Amino acid sequence: MKRWIKWTAGSALLLGVIVVATAASGLYLAEQKRNRYIDIKPRPVAYTTDAQTIERGRYLYASRGCTDCHGAQGTGREFVNDGKGTRIAGPNITPAGVVARYQPEDWNSVIRHGVKPNGRPVLVMPSEDYNRFTNEDLNALVSYVRQFPPKEGTQAVIDLPHPAWVLYGLGAIPDAASRIDHQLAPSRPTAAGVTLANGQYVANMCIGCHGADLSGGKIPGGPPDWPAAADIRPGTHSADSALTRYPNAASFVAMLRTGKRPDGTPIQVMPFESLGQLSDVDAQALYLYLNAPPGSVKQDVGSATAGSQKSSANTVPSGPGGLKLPG
Repeated sequence: MKRWIKWTAGSALLLGVIVVATAASGLYLAEQKRNRYIDIKPRPVAYTTDAQTIERGRYLYASRGCTDCHGAQGTGREFVNDGKGTRIAGPNITPAGVVARYQPEDWNSVIRHGVKPNGRPVLVMPSEDYNRFTNEDLNALVSYVRQFPPKEGTQAVIDLPHPAWVLYGLGAIPDAASRIDHQLAPSRPTAAGVTLANGQYVANMCIGCHGADLSGGKIPGGPPDWPAAADIRPGTHSADSALTRYPNAASFVAMLRTGKRPDGTPIQVMPFESLGQLSDVDAQALYLYLNAPPGSVKQDVGSATAGSQKSSANTVPSGPGGLKLPG
């Protein structure tokens, strides 16, 4: 009996040492990972004041998730606060905020690649969704944001509990820059219309939560109580697909507008403030694409392949910093 007690106590002690060592290693790796240097060569964004381009930028800002993190006026906002140690706020992106000294290439680096002007990763930025922007749409979005009047606003805040940082350090929670193929050319312009091509282009906004192949699963970096993203893979007609709930485009568009399923139950953790701003044409094109017959569409996404978090950019670890992350 005494031998069994000693063996149990020894095993528990050993397990405790392993847990502590893993946590310490994860925190150390998180520091290295978030301070790594990512070597990309982004093209400069072409600024414009053309009214039609600005209007296109306004539509993209309103419908592609920008307002959810930065607010309608670009002054920033808190968008996650679970009261349990997770608090995330998007920064002020008016000329009085973090973008005040941005050069034309910096906008491309941050939005399309998830990389700050100093070469470090942006830790909470759905750049996977924006990596496939056409050059024209990126130019339009940036030109719209640049015309915001300077206003006081919030600073970026990323407060996460230690276990989340451990998971980040060990690679279980990837940042956007590690999920993007930085060598992939931008999408080619696609004509507006209820077409498969336009629907596929619009569907790029779903990658950050639903994954590169839109198969769903745990949302990277989301709090533990967030539900998994649904399987919305096009061309699969899987019984597990959330699309089986929507027999026609009208029911799908209604969900985007109301945040509720056809049976009236609310959907959690989707950016309906932005999704509700999709035009009828884009919303119907998205439905058409997601319900395309098997074999009729070809995946063309800017993220690394599903299950991979490898970036094609050269990355170099850099100096340490604190666990409360601004920017």
